[in-house]
Order: sequence, then C-alpha cells, then structure tokens
Amino acid sequence: MKIAILGCGSIGGAVAVGLSRCGLFRTSDITVTAGHASSLDRFAALGFRTSLNNAEAVREANIVMISVRSHVMKQVVEEIRDALDYSHQIIVSMAAEYPSEELLSLFRRPDGSVPQVVKVIPNTAIEARQSMTFLAPVNADKEHLERVCAVFNKAGKTLLVEEEMLGAGTTLASCGIGYAMAYVKAASEGGKRLGFTAEDAVRIVAQTVQGAVSLLEMRDFRPEEEIAKVATPGGLTEKGLKAMEESGFTNAVIRGLTASAI
Repeated sequence: MKIAILGCGSIGGAVAVGLSRCGLFRTSDITVTAGHASSLDRFAALGFRTSLNNAEAVREANIVMISVRSHVMKQVVEEIRDALDYSHQIIVSMAAEYPSEELLSLFRRPDGSVPQVVKVIPNTAIEARQSMTFLAPVNADKEHLERVCAVFNKAGKTLLVEEEMLGAGTTLASCGIGYAMAYVKAASEGGKRLGFTAEDAVRIVAQTVQGAVSLLEMRDFRPEEEIAKVATPGGLTEKGLKAMEESGFTNAVIRGLTASAI
C-alpha cells in the first residue's frame, strides 16, 4: 500500500513519520508534498519520497491524505482531481472544519462521480504512534472506512464518530496535546520550587502522567477511583487537590476546552 500526504506541516509531517514507524509502510511507500522545497528536506533525509507536484504525488497512491489549511483546499483538490482514479483510491481529509458537501463538490467530475472520502483527525502524538484519532465517513462505504481505520489503528487509538463530533474531538484530543503539555510544564515549574532540577522535574512529571494513563487503561477509565486511592482524608494529595480546586483548576480546564471548541 502506498500513501500520499499532501502538506507536511505539523500534522501532515507527524502522520508521515508515525505511519513509517507502524510496521505497515516503508518510508519509500509514503510521498509527502509541500509548497516549498526547503519544507521537504527533513523528509527526504529520512527516506520519504518527496514532491512539489501534488498531481504527480497522488498517481500511485492507494490512500491520498490532504493535510492543508482550509483556504487552500480548493486549490489542492483542483490540482489532483484529474490525476485520481476514483475506482480504487481513498481520500482522507484532515480538515475537520471543511464542509463535507463542499469537499465532495470539489471532487465531483462532469459525470457526477466522486471518490470515497473519510474525514480523519489525528493529533501530533501520531509521530510517537500514540494518537487519539477520530474518523467520520463522508461518503465512504464500510470496506473503505475499515481500510483507513486499520492504518490509523497502527499509530494509536481510533474512535469512529459522527461528523458533527469532529470539532469536539479536535478540542479534546488535538488541542488537548497542548493542554496536557501545559500541565506538564506547570507541574515541572512546581517541581523546581521543590528543589528538583528543571530536567529532572520534567522527567518526573512525564513519567507520572504516563503512569496515570496506564492505570486508567487498566481500570476501565475511571479517574475518580484512582483519585480516591491516593487522596486519603487529611492526606497530602487531598490537600493539594483542594488547593488546586480553590484556584479554579476544574473550571479553568473546562473553560479552556470550551474556548477552543470549533
């Protein structure tokens, strides 16, 4: 199977690297494109096929992934439309906010045909094969949707959702990477005040977060139960959690998520 990724920014680039590490593809099976040659240097050095020509890049691909900003989507589709073979190629759009009907309209040929299209929203953790990826079929049938799911399941976890939930998924998982990093940064600053070096503090917090995630996976994702185990009445954890809530911790998180919702 061969993949073309049109656009190698933070998401497209992370997808390329993550998929090359998942065991399904060699770097030579993945073609990445960009508008400027300098953007492709890193990928060429890693062994990916690179191109400045989107139409050429898609000709041999089984799955064509479009990872560009919405304002250039029309231009990109117009570049590749005549080069695509709708009988077997699958289109993956990573632009959650781009309307599906408009996207299909861009691909529609004079005979009325359109390709199989799936919307897919990964996050940057896909580079480490730990993405929380959301998938919504635009017009894709079960067979084609399962093929796309199989690819992204190798690079983290996936959740099939209705298209109207993609914005919420972006907020919780894609923006969520930034929010999680903000917690690590804040907790690490606290660690420095407790006497640890900056480097050790980050490592401690990162391992603690990883441990918390592992416990959630073992315990059917019930964070309140894990909190109760360590927050004994009158104990240090309870005091810390109370201080955080007095500073508006939960409300701050909810407000942040709401503010970034699409």
